[in-house]
Amino acid sequence: MKPPTLVAGLALLPIGWTLSRYGMSGHMAAHMIAVAIAAPLIAIGVQGGRFDPAMRWPRLATPLPAAMIEAVIVWGWHVPALRNLAAHHPLALVVEQASFLAAGLLLWSAVLAPRHRAAGVGALLVTSMHMTLLGALIGLAPRPLYMHHGADALTDQQVAGVVMLLVGGIAYLVGGLAMLGRLLQTRPEAPAA
Repeated sequence: MKPPTLVAGLALLPIGWTLSRYGMSGHMAAHMIAVAIAAPLIAIGVQGGRFDPAMRWPRLATPLPAAMIEAVIVWGWHVPALRNLAAHHPLALVVEQASFLAAGLLLWSAVLAPRHRAAGVGALLVTSMHMTLLGALIGLAPRPLYMHHGADALTDQQVAGVVMLLVGGIAYLVGGLAMLGRLLQTRPEAPAA
């Protein structure tokens, strides 16, 4: 367990939840803080300990299934009807943010597990691609998809798309490349004599 990393990840969560009150762009910043910044810090903080999802649920916390779970949660909560629900009902907002954090923690814990290094690289790179795609779709939409965010909804939505594209795309890409670098530096064990 690495307490400073864990504390840093946990300290970011209230900041994200506070930002979620500031339009679609603030809400997107909260999402990205949860899945792409706080979740990896928390995963590093609990790695190898009793709260590590990769140790507690080894069959579920594998890179590709965890990446698919996160993709379904991320894309699902960006369906306009569900986004509207979370914007107007505090309990739905709590469920939304908790599911983002849980999915992010599951994915990052899975890819950080030493037994999953190669699959972890693939899972993070695939996640980077789908985050980039969703961010581009939201940011380049010709009309507001999320009307409940005020008069200048299209501009707010465009900024939200850029936030997702940059933070989500880059965090997972950098994570995948860092994992690839670690994988390439790993030397095979010498056979016992």
